[in-house]
Amino acid sequence: MKIFKSLLIIGLFILGVTPQVQAQQEAMFTQYMFNGLALNPAYAGSHESLSATALFRDQWTGLNGAPTTQTFSLHSPIRNAKIALGLQVIHDKITVFNQTGVTGSYAYRIFTDKGTLSLGLQVGFTSYNADLTELRPQDPSDNVFSVDVNKFMPNLGAGVYYYTDKFYVGLSVPQFINNSLDEQVIEEDSDARQERHYFLTSGYMFELSHNVKLKPNFLLKVVEGAPIELDLNANVLFSDVLWLGLSWRSMADIDAMMQLQVTDQLLLGYSYDFANTTDLRRVNSGSHELMINYRFRYAKNKVITPRYF
Repeated sequence: MKIFKSLLIIGLFILGVTPQVQAQQEAMFTQYMFNGLALNPAYAGSHESLSATALFRDQWTGLNGAPTTQTFSLHSPIRNAKIALGLQVIHDKITVFNQTGVTGSYAYRIFTDKGTLSLGLQVGFTSYNADLTELRPQDPSDNVFSVDVNKFMPNLGAGVYYYTDKFYVGLSVPQFINNSLDEQVIEEDSDARQERHYFLTSGYMFELSHNVKLKPNFLLKVVEGAPIELDLNANVLFSDVLWLGLSWRSMADIDAMMQLQVTDQLLLGYSYDFANTTDLRRVNSGSHELMINYRFRYAKNKVITPRYF
């Protein structure tokens, strides 16, 4: 019975429900530095081309009902205009908890001699489902597991993003509305709702030599009532083709990653999160993440300039 309730609580935390206390609810990505639209709507258009990214994450491999995440994003500047548009679809699943979100992004970009300042807005919705009856507890009379939760939750967010060829910094709030789940999920006095998140990201590209570049990044995540989480990362780029990197996450993860610039347009990425130092290490063998990015040319003779962020 304890395993069922543990999975219930983990699922609610990860997929956007907050019973009594707050936890970080936004989907987690190790390769966030290559998937910026997932964090900040102002990132739209920063590749100066139509850019499509697909990412697949299999978390805590070996643990039944462990989280899986799939996301697809598309963004592009509008030709001869200062605006850019983006679209993102994301799906999270853990045991019987499912969450599917669709978000549209709008960015207004201000070009300066040194860089670009982008102001972004996003609007979307999340479809949340938790069929607790599928858990089939040993005690059928336990009303905790007699609920089928279905909820449609609209939301909106905003962000600001400044970038140059070698530097970027962004601040975003992906969701302003603290949607509440009216259904009684855990207990009668539960306060199950989405919580507002704040993301601060930054990175810089150091040119160590003609063929070697170093790019450190960080991501700071803040949500009311939960521990502040910090991701620190460093990637080394060899000959503008191969990225190798390491990450440390303050919630006890150490990650290794590799990206391969197959062509000017196609980027492939993989990361592995080593089994963390918490008690979960006893029941899983780490997490895997695959990423594919493709940038479309507007014209056959257009040159795709390298983008490091």
